[in-house]
Amino acid sequence: MQANLRQLLQTLDQATELSALQDSILALRDHFGVAHMVYHWVCADGGQFGCGSYPPAWVQHYVDQGYLRIDPVVTACFRRAQPVDWKTLDWSGKPARLVRAEALRAGLGTQGYTIPLHGPQGQFALFSVTDTTDDPRWARFIDRHYRDLLLCAHTFNHRAIAIEAQRLPAPVKPLSPREVDVLTHLAMGLARAQVAQRLEISEHTLRAYVESARFKLGASNTVHAVARAVAGGLIVTGGTARDAPPLWPGRAAAAE
Repeated sequence: MQANLRQLLQTLDQATELSALQDSILALRDHFGVAHMVYHWVCADGGQFGCGSYPPAWVQHYVDQGYLRIDPVVTACFRRAQPVDWKTLDWSGKPARLVRAEALRAGLGTQGYTIPLHGPQGQFALFSVTDTTDDPRWARFIDRHYRDLLLCAHTFNHRAIAIEAQRLPAPVKPLSPREVDVLTHLAMGLARAQVAQRLEISEHTLRAYVESARFKLGASNTVHAVARAVAGGLIVTGGTARDAPPLWPGRAAAAE
């Protein structure tokens, strides 16, 4: 089985056209024996691109209804890097229940597992497998195959980016270290006066850095600049990053 998977991934890694990606994902679906397997690229401008075994009528309905905005799977995957088992998501809201009910009627299956993919320049995609098996069998399937599914997902995303490079956002001018510092602190919720004090610069100088970063990012205002910087992976933020001590296992031993 592993030899067959290696062969399928080698074929995938040589794909140069979208039709080859479609052939590969169907072959991978059959290899794992699941109901459906899908790759779904969500473009920065709201466009969508993908391939897989979902019924075409469901795909078109999903796009036409704008379910991308309310799909709990998409929302959860955008916020995290870990795979998402659909059973763990909150489907209690009315819009989520609607998406779920219509997906079931379309034959997607009662089980789902999605791997979020975050690529260069803020690229975002999802790799999903679905099936109709019961909970215990699905749990055993995921436990057995999640490493292989991760490998498939990232190999697939790598090839999709190579083939559809034009779908990536246009590269922006690099931010200076000081511009990164300023936007990072603003993204963490600090007021401009607090940022200036922390960076030991005047508010006038701070304003100059913000305007420069905004111009480079093509943003209409400061909030837009911060959002584009976060989405593009140009800055990294965290709720506790401001005050958390830098914990690096092994550092103390190495220093001795």
